[in-house]
Amino acid sequence: MPYTVGATDLLGFAAATSEAHGVPPVDAQLLADTLVTAELWGHPSHGMLRLSWYLSRIASGATAAVATPDVVSDNGAVLVVDGRDGLGQVLTDRAVTWGVERAGRHGISAVAVRGSGHFGTAAYFTRKAAEQGCVALLATNASPAMAPWGGREKRVGTNPWSIAAPGGRYGTVVMDIANTAVARGKIYHARERGEPIPEGWAADADGVPTTDPRQAIEGLILPMAGHKGYAISFMFDVLAGVLTGSAFGTSVVGPYQPTGRSGVGHLLICVDIRSMADPAEFERRMEALIEETKATPTAPGTAEVFVPGEPEVRTAERLRTEGITVADDTWAALASIADATGVPLPTPTCEELPA
Repeated sequence: MPYTVGATDLLGFAAATSEAHGVPPVDAQLLADTLVTAELWGHPSHGMLRLSWYLSRIASGATAAVATPDVVSDNGAVLVVDGRDGLGQVLTDRAVTWGVERAGRHGISAVAVRGSGHFGTAAYFTRKAAEQGCVALLATNASPAMAPWGGREKRVGTNPWSIAAPGGRYGTVVMDIANTAVARGKIYHARERGEPIPEGWAADADGVPTTDPRQAIEGLILPMAGHKGYAISFMFDVLAGVLTGSAFGTSVVGPYQPTGRSGVGHLLICVDIRSMADPAEFERRMEALIEETKATPTAPGTAEVFVPGEPEVRTAERLRTEGITVADDTWAALASIADATGVPLPTPTCEELPA
């Protein structure tokens, strides 16, 4: 029986339990906000179900509760940082600060982070850069999830990436995708809810297509667009893993494993709009592109054409009022965290009856 909880209450719980694990208050608030924001955007796969994963890694020592990054090299526009196993959210948020500031000085910047961890939704961070006058691209790598095209063993991660840009009066336009048919977290979320996954998402350990999320987790997630998804994912491992000096390929450890150095790498590229165009003119051109796109005649059964990032904004507006529905298994995990930390569980606004 899922529970519906207010976003503010979930935020407070996630922050308090993170602090109980030794995460500094500001960093705990950031971690909590990334999780709740994912829920508000309609992506529970990157929301509260991951809190227990992150805290378990802190408890085991695989992730450092206090991030203490070291500068490896600093060439002005290009900065390389060793995250020293800190929380991916904290390190990436700092990368945004460094990247935007350096793009403002040099026109463009690249911040490479090695030795980091999973950071949640990439759009959370590219949106921040876009709100400060940049077009931003963020790439990261992940533990193996798909087989190389033509193979039958996991060797390549989902390796998500995001691009965001200011959209004038339409807010921020942002894309955030994994290079698989679906983000791995969505399969974990289906397992949490006891639901089958759609055909075309995954195969079992023998390479046979499956709709069972448990078999999919043990098996393979299929690439998006066939060989194209595999090739894109491979090249983003070049950018986020090989180039940054971090782990890559099968040496990356996922956040759902409580032990083992993560070794995740990130590459953030920021272009300061002022270095290429008048910001006001850029916004006018973006607005024209958005308006032209949204004015497209709709196909049968479609009420409205959206631009990237728009559905998440709409969903967040609704869920801030309605509350966030937490699946049974996720609620049970939160209850275990509450018992271990002494932080009270949020009070549900209502209990949903099973369909």
